[in-house]
Amino acid sequence: MTPLLAGLAGSLVAVGLFLAVVGFRRSAVTPPPPAAAKRRPRRLATSGWARWQWPVAGAAGLVTWAVSGWPVAGAVVTATIVGLPVLFATGTVAARRIGRVEAIEEWTRRLSDILVAGVGLEQALTASLRTCPPALRAEVTALVARLSARWPTEQALRAFADDVDDAAADLVVAALVLASRRRGPGLARVLTAVADSVAEDVAVRRKVEAERAKPRTTARAVTLITLGAVALGALNGTYLSPYAGPLGQLVLAVIATAFIGCLAWMRALTLSPPEPRFLTDRGVARS
Repeated sequence: MTPLLAGLAGSLVAVGLFLAVVGFRRSAVTPPPPAAAKRRPRRLATSGWARWQWPVAGAAGLVTWAVSGWPVAGAVVTATIVGLPVLFATGTVAARRIGRVEAIEEWTRRLSDILVAGVGLEQALTASLRTCPPALRAEVTALVARLSARWPTEQALRAFADDVDDAAADLVVAALVLASRRRGPGLARVLTAVADSVAEDVAVRRKVEAERAKPRTTARAVTLITLGAVALGALNGTYLSPYAGPLGQLVLAVIATAFIGCLAWMRALTLSPPEPRFLTDRGVARS
């Protein structure tokens, strides 16, 4: 019983060290706009595997602990099942962000083409739904619905900016808000210029993402090789026998925590935070 308690204590110490490292990485947290906060749970509507990921990981960790008698091994198995999908999905998250900005640029150009025909702003926004890119269809649909419900144009546009929740969309919405106030000519040219600026931003992001893909690939390869070596070593009783005692469990916990911390740090370095927005919904009545 004493070795088991010692191993459990070592695991708790390792978890504490990892949480301390995460806690020292202070970052300014900007509260999301109300619309984005309400929309996030729907966007994060998880698939079947995502809902069962933690129960499966916990069960696998308990089984590993029971079979091997090593609590740290159970914690490592749990962290592997939960963490590997996050590590492998880093590039997908970045590509999704870039694709969303590209959809904003494409929608802006199409809206500019509609305005060239001489229709009003509200009619052009409604007509843009037919050719809207799929990545932006839900937000544009909500915008058209608000306009159909007789929302003031500026209020509907600000709500649209909150729904998209992206700095690139703020550029477009700012131009549209000014146009809704002044109702003068030249909006199509302004939107084309804004779309060009967003297109340049997309090109820069793609170049940066191509460079960041290299260390991500290296980290994935190192992780898989390490896990494979550990799995093969587990089949050989003498290879991991030095970690069987309480001190060995503590050392193993520290090594595993350091390895996981390095992977988390690498992921944070290769995943750019969203650009801060400048157009926020302040003092605008919402219904």
